[in-house]
Amino acid sequence: MAEHESLEFGKADFVLLDNVSLEEFLANLKLRFEKGRIYSYIGEVVVSVNPYRAMNIYGRDTIEQYKGRELYERPPHLFAIADAAYKAMKRRNKDTCIVISGESGAGKTEASKYIMQYIAAITNPSQRAEVERVKNMLLKSNCVLEAFGNAKTNRNDNSSRFGKYMDINFDFKGDPIGGHINNYLLEKVGRVVHAREEQRMQGDESLLRSLHIQKDPTAYSYIKVGVTKTSVAMFFLSSLIYEEHCVLLQGNLKFGNDGDVTLIENSKLVAVLGELLSTKEENVEKALLYRTVATGRDVIDKQHTDQEASYGRDALAKAIYERLFCWIVGRINDIIEVKNYDARIHGKNTVIGVLDIYGFEIFQNNSFEQFCINYCNEKLQQLFIQLVLKQEQEEYQREGIPWKHIDYFNNQIIVDLVELQHKGIFSVLDEACMNVGKVTDEMFLQALNSKLAKHAHYTSRKLSPTDKSLEFDRDFRIRHYAGDVVYSVLGFIDKNKDTLFQDFKRLLYNSSNPVLKAMWPEGKLSITEVTKRPLTAATLFKNSMISLVENLASKEPYYVRCIKPNDVKSPLLFEYERCKHQVEYLGLLENVRVRRAGFANRQTYPRFLQRYKMISEFTWPNHDLPSDREAVKRLLQGCGFEHDVAYGKTKVFIRTPRTIFSLEEQRAEMVQRIVLFLQKVWRGTIARMRYRRMRAALIILRAYRRYKVKSYIREVNRRFKSVRSMKDHGKHVKWPTPPKVLRRFEEALRNIYNRWWAWTLIKGLSPEEMLQVRAKVATLECLKGQRADLGLQRAWEGNYLKRDSPETASSFTLVSSELQRKDKFMRVLFSCNVRKINRFNKAENRAVLITDRHLYKMDPLKQYKPMKSIPLYNVTGVSVSPGKDQLVVFHTKDNRDLIVCLQGMVPAGESRIGELVGTLLSHFKSEKRKLQVNIVSPIQCSMNGRKCTVVVETRINQSQPEFTKSRSGYILAVPGN
Repeated sequence: MAEHESLEFGKADFVLLDNVSLEEFLANLKLRFEKGRIYSYIGEVVVSVNPYRAMNIYGRDTIEQYKGRELYERPPHLFAIADAAYKAMKRRNKDTCIVISGESGAGKTEASKYIMQYIAAITNPSQRAEVERVKNMLLKSNCVLEAFGNAKTNRNDNSSRFGKYMDINFDFKGDPIGGHINNYLLEKVGRVVHAREEQRMQGDESLLRSLHIQKDPTAYSYIKVGVTKTSVAMFFLSSLIYEEHCVLLQGNLKFGNDGDVTLIENSKLVAVLGELLSTKEENVEKALLYRTVATGRDVIDKQHTDQEASYGRDALAKAIYERLFCWIVGRINDIIEVKNYDARIHGKNTVIGVLDIYGFEIFQNNSFEQFCINYCNEKLQQLFIQLVLKQEQEEYQREGIPWKHIDYFNNQIIVDLVELQHKGIFSVLDEACMNVGKVTDEMFLQALNSKLAKHAHYTSRKLSPTDKSLEFDRDFRIRHYAGDVVYSVLGFIDKNKDTLFQDFKRLLYNSSNPVLKAMWPEGKLSITEVTKRPLTAATLFKNSMISLVENLASKEPYYVRCIKPNDVKSPLLFEYERCKHQVEYLGLLENVRVRRAGFANRQTYPRFLQRYKMISEFTWPNHDLPSDREAVKRLLQGCGFEHDVAYGKTKVFIRTPRTIFSLEEQRAEMVQRIVLFLQKVWRGTIARMRYRRMRAALIILRAYRRYKVKSYIREVNRRFKSVRSMKDHGKHVKWPTPPKVLRRFEEALRNIYNRWWAWTLIKGLSPEEMLQVRAKVATLECLKGQRADLGLQRAWEGNYLKRDSPETASSFTLVSSELQRKDKFMRVLFSCNVRKINRFNKAENRAVLITDRHLYKMDPLKQYKPMKSIPLYNVTGVSVSPGKDQLVVFHTKDNRDLIVCLQGMVPAGESRIGELVGTLLSHFKSEKRKLQVNIVSPIQCSMNGRKCTVVVETRINQSQPEFTKSRSGYILAVPGN
């Protein structure tokens, strides 16, 4: 079972299908294609479906996932089969080969590229320069071969019109050291579609002129009728360009008659051909119009008919193209083949072969090329079945498992039908080509009907008169393993001969172009020396196929079967009938049956245990049995599957897919439980680790905090140890910086110290001094930050009338004594000269005396006669401005506010607002009453119930504070010094 592939993507291995039928096979193939899984397995065979889109599954990351892995450790992929072949070559010192087959457009050539790319990527990097050189040669040789040997066909934009077998040679370390390429049956005619102009005729103008080529492709007969493929852009390879375009120009040669004489109608082309072929114009003309014939010792020139001349022209064009391609393959082999390699010194030279060859083809019109191609596929299918059975049998014998005979369709009968000596179709065709006189394709068909009339896999219209799908004297049908194919004999004789008049060979051998000369070595023979008839195309192809099969049979094979899902190159469309036909002729169902005939699955004991050991208590997590074999046996007995398995020497063999699925289901269930258990254990471990780290961190943190706290307290103690004996009681001492954890503690400690420091200062004060201190504290709390000068630095006397007006001090003293006797007040809180404004908007000089019982307004000009007395309990608040002025508004309950400005201070400019406010606040606080203090500008007040506003204005020319009337109330003008 391939890992990481759930059943939602279908069965990754067709061997594991519940029922082996064509319908189930195609349903599974369709599901995987639609899910984007283009690769599947049949045992160790890869089935590849052309996705017709770019897929991100061939990058370096993917290569690393498959490198060194077993086949079933990862989902099906070309890289898995490439790695298996590479490991077999490197570990077991075996030559291996990868056979890629499928019809045109199924993706064979791309598959071969990816396989070579993978092999190149996983080789040893220690000798990187040499490895890279060989890799690049192997990979880039593809481009050249495709340029000459591929074509756009009705089914494929880049169809390989030749078979290619590439050997990659490795040294004993597994590094590529070279390679060799064999090509088979390059198509020279037929089935090449008309390419678009931009594909066909491209190139530099000067180059086209030197080649006598026009950009218009319709000017050339071969392109119009699709005889050959030409693209200037593809053939910029030195002198090869001239030969390639000689082929193109030959198609435009036209022949006509003048009586009994055959002429070239467009004779100007002969000079161009002579130039391109580096030979004389008259020699080219003679070779096209005459054939030299030897009769005994005499040599005569026999003139061609126009039909024979046309045949000779086409034969020459095809021969040049073929030899050009073979020359290119030879040049590539000269560069990439292993040189100076001595097995005694360097170790054994091992090989991985990659075969990319045309697939089975069934068209509307099937000719000689299709017949050869389908014969090739018959040979490869025969080899495939034989090698698969051989591998199965060898593995059973290695493991000591009894081998049972497996019935399968043996297509040897079809191979014999084609290649058997004297009776096969190739022999009949060669015999017809060797007959003297005029031999036609119809005569060849008659010979086939005569010799193969009783063959079960051959028929024609003459043998089956009622079969109207066959034409008389034209068609015959072969029943291939992949299905019935009808072939038209038209052209069989000419294509099989495919011979070139000796005159052309001598013409090209005598060319002054050394490359061209080297391609025609047989041209050095004179006409009288040519005695041996050249081998036919069929014989050459048969011999090459026999050689190829022998080569493949000597290696350990791996297979890639390519399938084309539709004919419109859609990445979404899966055409059922199209795919059904390919599955049938690729013999995939046959392969599944062969694989399942014995045991559907086999795995080594360690690998089996590694995957399924969690199912049994005897094997989880590790077993203590004598061997892995015994452990596997105990596991399967516990599951009740012992009747469905066999035990080999190194592997366990499982007969039915159902057992595998049952094991997988049990494994999936146990894996889920194991994962949950591991998650639980791991989460517990993580939690304990986190707890230990947190606990350790907490212990360290606590110890560090204790250290910092102790250090801080020791430092505070050291600095403040002697504050009692200091003059300022430690006020100058700088506090140490506390740790963060003690910041609030430091604030509390500072408050304690400040309270102690304050208590130390005031504990020796008299009651009068204490009252002054309390008043200053009240002022600070109320006005700090609100007014600039609060008068805190001087002593507060309170009763200033005696000091400010010494000449009238005696009068004030008498009046205040009388008021004390009368109103029974205990002490004077504050007194001062003021400027006041009354309700009649009249400003006058007055004096204010504030006791602990009343606020008195006095007239200093009348010996401080009391003008008005306001009980203090009637005073609700005091308003002052935020400036430096001495404005004070006393608010009363009866809305008869008193507006005054302190004046006559000695010394001048002394601010007493702070003292007044602090004294009143302290007194009110001692009597547990609240006094509202407002610091605002302008000040809102009430004069006998009338609301008004007092605004302070600074004036430069003002010498004394003065009240004036305004629209909204009053203005206090103060000096602007």
